[in-house]
Amino acid sequence: MSEESGPGARVRRVVLRAAGAAAGLALAGTAVQVARQNRVIHRRDAGERVPLGSLRAPARTVVADDGLALHVEVDEPESAVGGPQGERPGRVARLAGRSAPPALTVVFVHGYALSLDCWHFQRAAYRGLVRTVFYDQRSHGRSGRSDREHATIDQLGLDLLAVLDSVAPEGPVVLVGHSMGGMTIVALAEQHPELFGDRIVGTALISTTAGGLDPGRILLPMVPARLGGRAVAGTVGVLSHGHRSVDRLRRVGRAVATVATDAFAFGGEVPAEQVRFVDAMLSATPFEVVAQFFPSFRSLDKFHAVEVLGRVPTSIVCGTADRLTGIGHSRKLHSRIAGSRLLECEGAGHMVIMERHGQVDAELDQLLAAAAERVARR
Repeated sequence: MSEESGPGARVRRVVLRAAGAAAGLALAGTAVQVARQNRVIHRRDAGERVPLGSLRAPARTVVADDGLALHVEVDEPESAVGGPQGERPGRVARLAGRSAPPALTVVFVHGYALSLDCWHFQRAAYRGLVRTVFYDQRSHGRSGRSDREHATIDQLGLDLLAVLDSVAPEGPVVLVGHSMGGMTIVALAEQHPELFGDRIVGTALISTTAGGLDPGRILLPMVPARLGGRAVAGTVGVLSHGHRSVDRLRRVGRAVATVATDAFAFGGEVPAEQVRFVDAMLSATPFEVVAQFFPSFRSLDKFHAVEVLGRVPTSIVCGTADRLTGIGHSRKLHSRIAGSRLLECEGAGHMVIMERHGQVDAELDQLLAAAAERVARR
């Protein structure tokens, strides 16, 4: 009897068949994950293929607690096989003896004097792959104009909760905030810490802080050059009463303003269309709105509230050349949030979500994977 046909060979074949069957079951789930990740990778340059600010979804209106109308857009995932809402992931989960975890909703919260369009590259990258929510903060973009009393970071936290209750009332949520959007998330954490670790399963804080900010630096790209420098912080209240005149000066000084945007929003050379795009969002924000939110930046002091973010996977991202919310703020957040990840984008500026969108999206991939794993373990 040959060695290949003897009892030892039969045992080896049985073992190999058993191992192959076990590996097949394990790889069934892995294959879906690999396919999904390949789709994510191939989408990372999707934003380069469509004009900036051109991505849209049917408008929804969410009414804030003070009656203000907030403009919201939701990109629903595709239902193709192998996609995040497809049949195959659920089938694999059932074969493995588990029920499919509920799909994530990712809510993007934009920054000061911007609009939901600032998430262009992230929106393009995740469109069709995961349920994403974008909205214009009060007094910004297409949302209603707030009165002065409600133009505060605390109110923005309440607005975020209203958006969640309206368009993501069920299922796990990941929050992604840039600049003032990150402060909005921190405000919500202070107001409703019980949401983090339960309904909210992940957070990303990008180019932001929870306090200790020099608000005068934030205004520099948004005011005429002659009004810049130290005088900004001391005169913004006076200027707000003549906000129409300031807006006229901003329009007249468009070329100077574009140079200021390039210098303060980006850390290195970026395509001119990105500079013009950001400048257009800043210019579209009336100076009255800029002035109304200014006191909230001066008084912001919420580092005591960020510890609850340690209950969920949290990514912190900032460019090392950020001249508005410097890298020191992100390092401080990282030191206060247990288990958080810190991505420092060398040489990038405040608009890192555009300037280094590939790096930012790769970090968000990691965050979403960690959040999904957390949900699956429940």
